[in-house]
Amino acid sequence: MALGTASVRLVETLRSSTFKLALIAIGLFGAIVLTLFSYVYWSTTSYVTGRLDSAIAAEQLALHKTYDREGRGGLMTALQQRATDERFQDNLYLLADPSYSFLAGNLKAWPPDLVGSEGLQNFRVPSKPGASDQSMLRAALNTFPNGDHLLVGKDADDLDAFKGSIETAFIWGIALIFVLASVATVLVTRRTVGRIEAINVTSRAIMQSGLDKRIPLRGTNDEWDHVAENLNSMLDRIETLMQEVKQVTDNVAHDLRTPLARIRGRLEKAYHRKRDGEADQELIADTIANLDGVLRIFSSLTRIAQIEAKAQQVAFRTVNIAEITRETVELYDAAAEEKGTHLSFVGDQHVCVTGDRDLIFDAVANLIDNAIKHGRLAGHVTVEVAENSEGAAVISVTDDGPGIPATEHQNVFKRFYRLERSRRTVGNGLGLSLVAAVVRLHGARIEMLDNLPGLRFRLLFPASVVSNSQTGKRETIAS
Repeated sequence: MALGTASVRLVETLRSSTFKLALIAIGLFGAIVLTLFSYVYWSTTSYVTGRLDSAIAAEQLALHKTYDREGRGGLMTALQQRATDERFQDNLYLLADPSYSFLAGNLKAWPPDLVGSEGLQNFRVPSKPGASDQSMLRAALNTFPNGDHLLVGKDADDLDAFKGSIETAFIWGIALIFVLASVATVLVTRRTVGRIEAINVTSRAIMQSGLDKRIPLRGTNDEWDHVAENLNSMLDRIETLMQEVKQVTDNVAHDLRTPLARIRGRLEKAYHRKRDGEADQELIADTIANLDGVLRIFSSLTRIAQIEAKAQQVAFRTVNIAEITRETVELYDAAAEEKGTHLSFVGDQHVCVTGDRDLIFDAVANLIDNAIKHGRLAGHVTVEVAENSEGAAVISVTDDGPGIPATEHQNVFKRFYRLERSRRTVGNGLGLSLVAAVVRLHGARIEMLDNLPGLRFRLLFPASVVSNSQTGKRETIAS
């Protein structure tokens, strides 16, 4: 079983795009290294050969001058002296007549392969008389006007050995690089394929059994662990959304059952009794009111869904939230006065953000409406708009009512969630859900703070979306 799994993993490794890309990278890298090594080999051997050729050329020039001054006899004498001088023991000399017969020097015979040749040449001669191994020599050949031939050379065995060493190192270096690169490619590709397969296994398990599975982390804190963390976070978010959908479905069914059952009961009762104009009129009015409540629930759900889909970001413009908030406060003056609540607005004249005017209006309206409804009778509700020290725009709605327990702070943003004491007031539990959706759409955040007594909601728009805020004279209006 283990062998079969290993074979499958090897096949997947060899077929993966990562492996193919790695092979291409190895090919390109190998070509670059080959070019670099070739240049090093060529430049090094050229330099050493050039130094050798320069020494041979200098010696050849000196002997030519001797020949020009003293003729053949003087050249032969010079060659005999050099042949016995230790300073020239690495040099080779041969003066031959026009028929290539020996005249003078430490090389006893003209190399057969060089007969008729001129210039710099490489040739081999036995290292010792009768020996099978041969030494590499490099010599300069030229012919004098009288037909004599001169060979001036040096032992090139060191150069030959040097070239051989470089060639051997070159071959082994290239082979080692390709072997190491191939092994690294296979290991990296297997690791990549293994991590991808772990994601695939988890994905298949999720499709078969549900969203409770998560991609395992290896604790290496590498990019694959980061991908796995992001995917797990996405799965957590999807699971949360699915639970919210289920909760919304249950809450919709629960909240609609009562008004629909009431409507049906009244209609059935009216169906079985005699017609009464005044009673029928009252029944129709109550039925319409109940249906309006149902429609408001669906309208709120639809609006929240549109906001969460970010479909309204196309309408984003630079808007003055101070003006929007002031208009909202003026709209709720009558409602606050009816309850005896003192509603006031404090804010700068210009606090601008990038956003949707209508959505910001709705969010602020819901916060003010909640503050009036759930605050104490004849209490105070203060709405303030300002910029904080970081340049972010802040909308604050504060009341002095009973507040919300800290354990309920996160629950109140869930759809249809209502505190027990709030069930006595008109509402559907969607107001703060809409506020939270608007805040997320604008990249802002919402804070819920204890006011002791009461509660303070703060909407903080990030400084990155605040544009051209011009702080003017602060003004205060109160109902």
